[in-house]
Amino acid sequence: MIGHGQMKPATRQRSGHADGVPLISERVNIMCRFFLAAGLAASTLMLTACGGNSYGSSSPSSPSDTPPPANAITINVVRENGNQSFSPNPATIPAGQTVVWHNIDTTTHRVVLNDGRLDTGNLAPGAFSQPMTLAAPSPYHCSIHPDMIGALVNQ
Repeated sequence: MIGHGQMKPATRQRSGHADGVPLISERVNIMCRFFLAAGLAASTLMLTACGGNSYGSSSPSSPSDTPPPANAITINVVRENGNQSFSPNPATIPAGQTVVWHNIDTTTHRVVLNDGRLDTGNLAPGAFSQPMTLAAPSPYHCSIHPDMIGALVNQ
């Protein structure tokens, strides 16, 4: 009970809400903004992690725009298409042969041997890897697009 000279404590009211309870649509709007922000944060984390190198100990070579040496075998990075992502695939390579990967796709790729002995570094569209001499054949893949697989076999 409020006596003479005492003021009733002020209650905070939202505009248009006599009882101080927000409308359901306001709550939905707040939740939508929250989920949008959470989705953007998750997308940013995924995109940042996508380009990472899963072979922490390998040292990638620097890709180049210069054509490979004449005696090198060139393997084209065609597109993301499973075992048809590289051409030729499998590539028949004699032991000790120099190999380069040429990215003819419109997106960046990164070729690594499955055992981690070789890492081309990120290959931008049109770029060649540095020439690499291979001691033994091996399966390989794109570390950015793991469904892209290839194989090097002995001649």
